[in-house]
Amino acid sequence: MRTKIVSLFAVLFLITACETTPEDSGTTAGSGTTDSGSSSSSDSVSSESMDSTESMDSTESMETEMAPTPGSQEDLVVNVGDRVFFEFDKSVIAAAAEKTLKRQAAWLKQFPSVSITVEGHCDERGTREYNLALGERRATAVKNFLVALGIDSHRIATISYGKERPDALGHNSAAWEKNRRGVTSVN
Repeated sequence: MRTKIVSLFAVLFLITACETTPEDSGTTAGSGTTDSGSSSSSDSVSSESMDSTESMDSTESMETEMAPTPGSQEDLVVNVGDRVFFEFDKSVIAAAAEKTLKRQAAWLKQFPSVSITVEGHCDERGTREYNLALGERRATAVKNFLVALGIDSHRIATISYGKERPDALGHNSAAWEKNRRGVTSVN
C-alpha cells in the first residue's frame, strides 16, 4: 500500500514537473503603434531591439540554469551515462558496457575530486542471498574495469542491492534486462 501511495505521488510530481507555461517569444501581432500614437520609428526600433535582447538574455540564462553542474550526478547521467547492463547470471563487462565505462573513466579523470559508489543490481529471479552476491560481483567488475583505466580505487566504493531495488517492475524479460545492471552514483 505504501509503495502505491509513493508511486502515485511520484507520478503526480512528474506530471506537474513537465507542465510548462508559454513564454513571450518577443513577437506580437497588431499595428505596432502605441496608444498615444506618437512613437517615432526610432523608438519602435529600440523597443524591438530591447525586447529581442531581453528574450536572448532569458534564453541564455534558461540554458545556463538547465545545464547540469559539472561533476554532479546529473552531469554524469546526462553527458556520460550512469549504468551498464549484464547478461543473465553474469558479471562480465559486455562490449556496450565497456564504451560507457570508458566514458565514465574519462569523466572521472576530468573531475579528480569526485568519488563514486558502484551499485550492483539483479533481476528478481534467484534467492536474496544469491542475488546479493551476484550484485557484488557486478559492482566489483565495474570497479575493476574503471581501476584498470586509471581511476584510483580509493575513489570507488561498491555496494550490492541484489534484487531489492528494481528499476523496472514486471515479471518478464524486458523488466529483467533493465534490472541486471551496475549503476554509478556520485558520492
